[in-house]
Parts: sequence; structure tokens; C-alpha cells
Amino acid sequence: MNKLSSDSMGHIFSRRSFVIGALQFLLLGGMAARLIWLQVFQGDKYRTLSDKNRINTKLLIPSRGIIYDRDGKYLAKNEQNFRVFIVPEQTKDLESALFALDQIIGLEQSRIERVLSEAKKKAQFVPLEVKDNLSWEDVAKIEVNLPDLPGLSIDTGEIRTYPYGQLTAHIIGHVGAVNKSELTGDRVLTLPGFKIGKTALEKTYDLNLRGRAGNSHVEVNVTGREIRELSKQNSKAGSPLVLSVDIELQEILQKRLAREKSASAVIMDAKTGAIYALASSPSFDPNMFTKGVSVEDWEALLADSGYPLTNKAVAGQYPPGSTFKMVTALAALETGIIDRRTRVTCPGYFEFGGDRFHCWKHSGHGSMDLVSALSESCDTYFYKISTELGIEKISAMARILGLGNKLDIELREERPGLMPDKNWKMGYFGESWKTGETIVASIGQSYIQTTPLQLAVMTARLINGGFAVKPWIVSQMGNHYEAQEKWPELGFKKEHLDLIKKGMDKAVNHRDGTAFKSRIENASIAMGGKTGTAQVRRITMAQRLAGFDIMELPWKHRHHALFVGYGPVDNPRYVCSVVVEHGGGGSISAAPLAKDIMVAAQKKAPHERPIKLPKSEVA
Repeated sequence: MNKLSSDSMGHIFSRRSFVIGALQFLLLGGMAARLIWLQVFQGDKYRTLSDKNRINTKLLIPSRGIIYDRDGKYLAKNEQNFRVFIVPEQTKDLESALFALDQIIGLEQSRIERVLSEAKKKAQFVPLEVKDNLSWEDVAKIEVNLPDLPGLSIDTGEIRTYPYGQLTAHIIGHVGAVNKSELTGDRVLTLPGFKIGKTALEKTYDLNLRGRAGNSHVEVNVTGREIRELSKQNSKAGSPLVLSVDIELQEILQKRLAREKSASAVIMDAKTGAIYALASSPSFDPNMFTKGVSVEDWEALLADSGYPLTNKAVAGQYPPGSTFKMVTALAALETGIIDRRTRVTCPGYFEFGGDRFHCWKHSGHGSMDLVSALSESCDTYFYKISTELGIEKISAMARILGLGNKLDIELREERPGLMPDKNWKMGYFGESWKTGETIVASIGQSYIQTTPLQLAVMTARLINGGFAVKPWIVSQMGNHYEAQEKWPELGFKKEHLDLIKKGMDKAVNHRDGTAFKSRIENASIAMGGKTGTAQVRRITMAQRLAGFDIMELPWKHRHHALFVGYGPVDNPRYVCSVVVEHGGGGSISAAPLAKDIMVAAQKKAPHERPIKLPKSEVA
């Protein structure tokens, strides 16, 4: 019995040992399998999770694309910019750290308040830009004191600069900080100090100019200080823009406009549509926006009666005055209402329906044909033919010539102007159109609104043989390209366009022409054109009879002065349009200005120099 009991106990013990051993084996095997799973199959995952505790990923801001003129001169470029950042979570007291920095390089109170405000809105690990455009002296001071300035760091970036400042402000535009409404989910937009295009070409082509961000994986210690760079993917610079603009001609135009209180002008290729110069005065320095415009400067810009922030060449809307008479004339010619022999007698006024519509020459022009009516700007001639023509035909012709609608130039500030008709008036005022309104519209008054750019396009389509040329500024990003010279034909009869052109020729080059005093005496570059005067306020009969001088009125009450021109007369290549706000009259201020810029354009002859891209960018 004892023997059985002993054998039985041994058997039980052996079975328990086996079970325990098996369990231990299974446990160890499971642990081993788990280790193999974690280290071999899941090693990359957990290695990455571990590395996140000691690796920082930084976005690398790309260089913004350079902007060139047609000869490869810099219109917008990037320069080295030293900036100081602070990471809130790496400093015990953010406000104290900022005041410590203030003692070293000096900070405006507004900057300190801005950083403190941003820190409340963003995560504590996000770097905040404290100040940019640091001098070498400031950088050296900060570097020496960095051990005592936890959370602060120096970064080398780029700042956008505009070498020609005010000369190109309305074409190139400027960059600025990203607003909350402009966030799209692109991480680069959240980087401190990152700037995007705000106006003009900088805004239109912002995505192309912006480039693509890179990234850098950097090992940092427990305090956040960088130890070494582990990997790097370089950013890709933005695409360059090459413009049709001739900066030397642009400078001549902008400086000439600056003699006036408020003016704008366009110089354009009549055949290709290339814009060689486009300016609005007064202007502003776009560099002040990249560095941060002060409150005082901003208020001064807003208070300026010349509206320097507005590109009046594409966004200024004005009655075209007598520069519109070519539209009325061509509409009448194309519909057969008049021909080259049609004459109208001007006694100084035109009577219709009991109302009297005055010609600018109160003594009258006498018997006028179309060419003389254009050259001497006889209002009565156009009053008369407009009653047979009607507003619908006038409006239709105006739109064909580029008035009353946007031309889709690359500047988003462009405005459409207004070419009224019967439907427009009924929809806007709920009233029927009256013939008297057609009479006034025939000489570019009434509700009509045009931009200087539209007037330049109108002129080009009239003198280039009737082709539907459209304006453009950007050649092509990074490539050599000239726009087509062959645009769609508008279907006008050549003899009609020749009559219009002859009238514009005589307006400048004939002794009785309204712009004769502004003629270019060098026959090889002689210009043709048409003056225009847009009334700002009504002239009374008493004033007419007294022969008052419009220039004696306060500036704001004077008429706008306009001129459209082309040259050379024998083989038109260039067109221009000029608007001098409250300039008194087209022959007084606009025509002399146009003469100066047309001489410059024809002497420089930019159409003879193909647009080129600098070799450094081609590579």
C-alpha cells in the first residue's frame, strides 16, 4: 500500500511538473513571439513612435518666384532676412522672455502684445515670430545672449523686395501675412512669417510663385535644442514670371504721371496686345508692406485724395468724353447711316424735342463731315447721327471694341466699366430709355463708364485693321513666349476704319485739330489721337456765355482730361490712353502727357526686343 501510494504520488508530481513546465514554456514562447513581433514586424512603427520624442520635423519655406521685365531686369526678388522666434513651451514665462529680449535689441510694445496674443491662439510648441529684418548687430547680440534666453532662436529666411518700389507697385503688387480667411489647409500657410500675394500679379499668380515646401527632420535634446539634422527634402522654388513690361518705359510713364495730382495711363502694342507700361499715380512703395506698414503710413495712404492704393489704369472708371466719338462714328458707318460724304451743320447746338444740346464750341463749327467732326471734336455732328442710330447700336459697337466688360487681364483689380442700353436702364432704374440720353451718350457722357485699359484696347482695335486684340502682361512662367499677332477679325470694312484713323490723324496733326499743340513734329514717329473731356459737373449757360476758364474752378470740380493715341501714323504699332483726373480738358493736360510717353515708347521700340528669360533661370 505504501509502495502504491509512493508510486502514485510520484506520478502525480511528474504530471504537475510537466504541466508547470509546459505552462512556463508557453509563457516564455509567448513572450519570445511577442518580442519577435514587436522588434521584427512592428519595429519600424514603435521606432517611429519613440523617435517622435526626440525628432522635430520642420517645414522648409520655398523661395518665392522671381519676377522680371521683358529684358530680364528684377522687378521682384528675395533677399536674406534674419528673424528671431520664440517657442512658448520652451520658456517658463513668455512675457518675461520677451521683455528680456527687449532689453537687448529693443522691441515695440505693439510687437510684444502681438506675440502674447498669438501665443493664446496657437499650440505652445508652435514657434512665433517676434521680429524680422534684423540687422547683423542685432543678430550678434541675440546669439551672445542665447544661453540666457530659453525658447528663443535665430532663423535665416528671405524677405520679398521690390527694387523699383513705386514704379511697379500697381503691376507687381505686394505680399503680406496670411489672414485667417486665407488658410486653405496647406501647412506652409501656418508658418510664422510666411507671406502670400495680396495684390496685382503677386496675388494672381500666388500659387505658382509660392513654390513647394520642403522638410527637415532634426534631432533635438530634452530642452529642444537642435543636435543634428537626420534627413532633408529640399523645397522647390516658385516659378519665375517674365513680363511684357519695359521697366525703363514704365519709369518714364510713372514719373511723367507724377506731375499731375491724380492720373493713369497705358502703353500697349496694337498688334500683339502686350502691355509695355501701365501706371497709376500717385503710387506707393510696396516694400513697406513686406516689412510691416506702420499705422501712420497706412492712415496716410487711406487719406490721400489721389487714392494711391487703387490701380486707376484698370480700376478707375470714367466717362470717356469725346474719345468715345469713334465708337459712335464706326457704328453709324457700319450700319450705313452715314458715309464719308455725310455732312452736318453745327451752329453751336443741336435742338431735339424742345431741348437744346450744346456743342463745346458755342459759336459753332459750321458744315462738318466725319473726318473734320472727329479732328475738331464737333459735338453736334454726333448728336445728330445718334438720333438715327439709337443707343442699342452704339452700345453693341462699344462692346465689340472692348468697352463695358472686363478684358480678363491678369490683374484681378480690373473693373468692367459700364455701357448702358435700354435693358440696363429698365433693370437698374425701372425707367425707359430716352432719346436725349442717347444724344448725350454719343459723345461719351451719360451713364457710360470706361477704364484707361479699355480705352487703349478700343484704340488698338480701331487702328490695327479691326482685329480683336486683348491685353496681357505675363509672357509665360519660365518660358520664352510672345503673344500672337493674328487675333480674330471683327469684320469692319477697311474704308470705315481708314476714315476713323484719318480723323484721329487730323485731330493731332492738322492746324484745326484739338490736339495740334501736342503733335510730334518728327514725321517718322508722328502720332494720331483723340482728345476727350468728361464733365464732372454741369456748365451753366451763363458760364458758357462768359467764356469761363475751367481751370479756375477748385480741383475737384474740374473736368477729367482724356486722350487716346497711336503711332507712328503711317504704320501704327503703339497705342496709349491717358486719364488726368480733374485735368480740365483733353487738350490741356492729357494730350501733352500722351505726346511725351508716345515719343518715349517709339524711341525705345520694345516690340523689337523679344522677351527673354535670364540664363540663370533657364538652367
